[in-house]
Amino acid sequence: MPLDIRMPIGLMFGIIGGLLVVYGLLSPAAIYQRSLGLNLNLWWGLVLLVFGGVMLALGRRGRATPRPTPEAKAIEEREHRLGLER
Repeated sequence: MPLDIRMPIGLMFGIIGGLLVVYGLLSPAAIYQRSLGLNLNLWWGLVLLVFGGVMLALGRRGRATPRPTPEAKAIEEREHRLGLER
């Protein structure tokens, strides 16, 4: 089973983003005076969570097996009849 690289990347960014969001929500506002009062931990945590979610969604979509088209089924049946299949 080949591992799609988007799955562990999405999981890693999701975990780090979740930790940053929790820290941003629980930390005192006084530590954000140097960043002009912006809660950068919260905002970047949300960005990382979204990116991790997109990577996980793309990884799951990439693992889906494609449905054979009617043309592919016809070719497969013809090869089976003629004994050409591998």
